[in-house]
Amino acid sequence: MGNNSRNISDYTKFIVDLRRHMWMAGIEMELRRLIWQIAVTGKYISAKIHESNRKLAGLRNIHGDEQLALDKSADVILQNQLQYSGFVKAYCSEELDRIVPYEAPSSKYHVTADPLDGSSLVDTNLAIGTIIGIHRDSPLAAEGRKTMVGAMYITYGPLITMVYSAGKGTHEFVLNREGEYVLSEENITLDEKGSIYSLGGLRKDWLPEHLKYVEVLEGEGYKLRYSGGFVPDINQILIKRGGVFTYPGTRKDPKGKLRLIFELQPMAFLAEQAGGMATDGKQDILAIRPESLNHRSPIYIGSRYEVEKAREFLT
Repeated sequence: MGNNSRNISDYTKFIVDLRRHMWMAGIEMELRRLIWQIAVTGKYISAKIHESNRKLAGLRNIHGDEQLALDKSADVILQNQLQYSGFVKAYCSEELDRIVPYEAPSSKYHVTADPLDGSSLVDTNLAIGTIIGIHRDSPLAAEGRKTMVGAMYITYGPLITMVYSAGKGTHEFVLNREGEYVLSEENITLDEKGSIYSLGGLRKDWLPEHLKYVEVLEGEGYKLRYSGGFVPDINQILIKRGGVFTYPGTRKDPKGKLRLIFELQPMAFLAEQAGGMATDGKQDILAIRPESLNHRSPIYIGSRYEVEKAREFLT
């Protein structure tokens, strides 16, 4: 279980499914059940994606973004699965304008969700995903480092994969033909320095400090890898063992584009558990207290070298 093999045929030698892995890791029972329930929900979202007709819903979410029918469907699926699970005290997502309390008084977990990150890529058949954060208190109560106990994302691509952490490393699972999530890579560890970068935003809108930072990476021979989807780009950095994803503050959006609670906190949790870093260019993402559900922030996330290098230019 200690190596990081991606040879799927090796699963026949020693198969470790998600529930067994969490039990062996000593994760508390209620959190294990919640993570497993969300992973199962990913199967239903995947099925909905495959029957999609690619059409827009003709609506905008509370942040002003155009909603695909799939965004709404994924959110409804998550709500339906979690509301009656008994594990969730409250739920909030990018598609809602408030935190929704559930009647589960014995539960202590608050779940945040980007139900379908990158849904605009569906019509081009690129990978998309679901991002989940798990908190012991309201995500608005304090900075993420004080409230978060877990995070995960599910990638819907050629393979359906799930990456999770409950504070004991970052681990990848693959959904097999039997419908089980089986361990693919345990204790993913980012190298100190990578060789790829994913750059969000238009170059013409970048601020001078960020542009100088990118020019340094270009001078060191970094290879550009950018899909336009946060989940597949972060997944690539984790699986390739390093690099950096950045969506900076720009002239148009000084506070950045990505949302702290729904996107950045969960990915920062996973990156840190893999030995990496995530900052807004000045402070750690998990050290920022959200001002609202719609709080946005610049992001530099990945290997320590690249993220610390960004700080040299931005602080």
